[in-house]
Amino acid sequence: MTAPLTRPERRKTALKATITAFLIMMFFGFFGNFIFGFFHISTNGLRVVGGILFFIIGFDMLQARFSSIRLRSEEVKEYISDVSITPLGIPMIAGPGAITNSVIMMDKARDTQEKLILVGVIFLICVNTLITLLLAGTIKSLIGDTGNKVMMRIMGLIVMVIAVELFFDGLQPFVREIWRIR
Repeated sequence: MTAPLTRPERRKTALKATITAFLIMMFFGFFGNFIFGFFHISTNGLRVVGGILFFIIGFDMLQARFSSIRLRSEEVKEYISDVSITPLGIPMIAGPGAITNSVIMMDKARDTQEKLILVGVIFLICVNTLITLLLAGTIKSLIGDTGNKVMMRIMGLIVMVIAVELFFDGLQPFVREIWRIR
């Protein structure tokens, strides 16, 4: 996704994607129950949609499709903004699973101290993700193009399996409700 960008532009994209993911997880952690309740959205619905989105992304990865986008200099700023928010920030880093976990774990936190610990853990995970994204170019140069394609296909397969799990985890309560299965 960041192949047509320069190294500083990739850094900016990684930082923006990670900050976006952190802010989304915090927003849903603190306000998710209210929002889901207001719109009558269940976390299971989020899992179904997230599973579909992840499956599409995983399928593209399984095909080892690399971006062959050529950008004019005036398009770079817009592209960085677009790709860093969607799909990198949301749903790849802050996907349905991360958002749902943020909502559930923040809801289960008994006091302010536990909520602060959860915020700290999410922050550390985002920092770890940022470091990984910043080192992606180095990792890619170490494993080469063939290794990169193999890694992308393996990760695509893993993402697709996660997508199927997410989809059916979300779908199961709907099926049970429709068929009145306990």
